[in-house]
Amino acid sequence: MKRSFDPAILEMMDRPQPVSAELERDLKRIRQLNRWFGSYRLVLSFMRRWIKPGARMRVVDLATGSGDIPRLIVDYARNRGALVEIAAVDGQPSTLQIAEELSTEYPEISYCQANILEWDDAQAYDIALCSLALHHFSNEDAVKVLQRCRELSQKFVLVSDLRRGFLLRAGVDFLTALIFREPMTRFDACLSARRAFSFNEMRELAVRAGWQNFGHKKFRFARQALWLG
Repeated sequence: MKRSFDPAILEMMDRPQPVSAELERDLKRIRQLNRWFGSYRLVLSFMRRWIKPGARMRVVDLATGSGDIPRLIVDYARNRGALVEIAAVDGQPSTLQIAEELSTEYPEISYCQANILEWDDAQAYDIALCSLALHHFSNEDAVKVLQRCRELSQKFVLVSDLRRGFLLRAGVDFLTALIFREPMTRFDACLSARRAFSFNEMRELAVRAGWQNFGHKKFRFARQALWLG
């Protein structure tokens, strides 16, 4: 099954729009999917390796969405007695407004509205993250995202995403038919299943981005991750 990507077709959550009940419901669904289908578990498995008790670390989260991954990391760091400062970057202003409202008890997180392919910061980060966003980009731009992650952190990088295949497509069809039936969620989930990279394709992206000695692994529920460090 070949990857299908048309840059003229945007996921509904990526289109210019005001804050709405529909967008809030869609972002809530994404947080539920992250919690139930392994994305939180995947990220935490790496944070346990990289964030030690008493550590002070700077983290950048590219394409942060509603900020659930940064909040997850702050909660983990607090429990470990570590201090993290997180720059959470996303190109969708309405989504960031929702993220900020959900993060009022997380002063460790600073949100920034910017195109992640262009955003830059003079200071280096200890950890660069990009979770479930790579499939939103063309092959060429996905390579640029991986390069950007490596430029932002010379220590640790984690890029996780969906893994295209029968299990992903079947799972999306099942969930959107029976549970997640809102129009935005259904449209975006089905489009994501077609746009996701296969395991071999994602590895090739890392090679094209100049990554060396990187890890690459399949995870449950049609997830995969690339990492450095």
